[in-house]
Amino acid sequence: MFSQRNSFSFAYQPDFYYKALAFAQKFDVCCLTDGNFPLFSHYPHQPFKTMLAIGAAKTFDFAQHQTPVFEALSTFQQQAQDWIFGFLGYDLKNSIENLQSNKQDKLQFPEIYFFVPQHLIIFEDTQIVIHSLDKAAIIFEQINKEKAQNLEGFASPNHSQVVVQNSLSKAAYIEKIEQIKQDIVEGEVYELNFCMNFFAKNIQLNPFFAYLQLKSISPMPFAAFLKCQDKYLLCASPERFLKKEGQKIISQPIKGTTRRGKTAEEDEILKQQLRNSEKEVAENMMIVDLVRNDFARTAKTGTIKAEELFGIYSFSQVSQMISTVVAEVADNVPITDIIKAAFPMGSMTGAPKLRAMQLIEEYETDKRGLFSGAVGYFSPAGDFDFNVVIRSIFYLATQKYVSFMAGSAITYDSEAEKEYEECLLKTNAIRKVLEKICMIYDFYEVKIKS
Repeated sequence: MFSQRNSFSFAYQPDFYYKALAFAQKFDVCCLTDGNFPLFSHYPHQPFKTMLAIGAAKTFDFAQHQTPVFEALSTFQQQAQDWIFGFLGYDLKNSIENLQSNKQDKLQFPEIYFFVPQHLIIFEDTQIVIHSLDKAAIIFEQINKEKAQNLEGFASPNHSQVVVQNSLSKAAYIEKIEQIKQDIVEGEVYELNFCMNFFAKNIQLNPFFAYLQLKSISPMPFAAFLKCQDKYLLCASPERFLKKEGQKIISQPIKGTTRRGKTAEEDEILKQQLRNSEKEVAENMMIVDLVRNDFARTAKTGTIKAEELFGIYSFSQVSQMISTVVAEVADNVPITDIIKAAFPMGSMTGAPKLRAMQLIEEYETDKRGLFSGAVGYFSPAGDFDFNVVIRSIFYLATQKYVSFMAGSAITYDSEAEKEYEECLLKTNAIRKVLEKICMIYDFYEVKIKS
């Protein structure tokens, strides 16, 4: 229980963030939720709380349970009465609907994993607080002995180049988009989020330093770093899946993307073009309606509303169209039922959701796994906050395998060439991280190979 934790607070120290991440690498499990404060201090309903959960005092893995997964998670959360960190994989959809996933899983993340941390570090505006099941002051001393950065072992110097392969050739991608558009004509779906996978083999990297590079290149309000044994997530997500704050629930789906301009004038023109695009507005509206429908299952009647429609928000690499939907939770609804009713998030499936997920399984080449799932936390009071796992690097250390995925919403008006380019745009920050790997060891090239 959280009340049993020992706490130690001290004035904010910028280097402590890096030292704490280095300390966390010594444990089999750790999870950082990173709101990149104060950069996103004015983001609607606030970004992630920046917190680092270290070590697992208790774990929840559905493989250990016989009861339905969300009921089991609810029991785990109620018994813990503590901070809980973890993730929901996209393929939990199979436990919610009559669906299956038959694609190869090369990353091997569990479908769901949560843990009560041994040590929790909360980075606040002016102070840092350690809550530990041990003596928090001793943990502070141990962390302070760490080096602020660790650049060793970032990549193997034995390669002259890093070859990033695409699971689909451009021609095959375009063919699939045309097939999806035909499905739309035939009334199967209105919109479908179609993704492709990029991967590289035989890369030995330091995930901690790679995350810092990603954070530097593309800071985001819902970033995360996760270590689960030999599996790592390095996430620069701009999107919130679902937040509960008291009786209020909040979802902020993203649909609509454009590049940043090279000048302030060009940037403003691109943002206005995004805001005035009938196609992008229609895509965003479809997902807003889907979120409203998901909320209707657990919200009080008459409380669902769109606080903001089609807001344009700029990040370092792209500008995005983001809407905010809120509601008030009905009485006596288990908090895990709120998540179950909305998962997977409509921005990563399409509409209608069930048929879209069936077609995703048919058309995509790789199992999504944790991609388009959610990472986040439950508070001791029963609130929660989860992101959408996009713009992320996945690393399987034992296999030296790196993967990242990107997708876009396909509608009848979609142009396959432009959708392909949008996917590449969304991977810009990740490719820059890989280029950074190359420069560190005098590699001369990062190739994208279809």
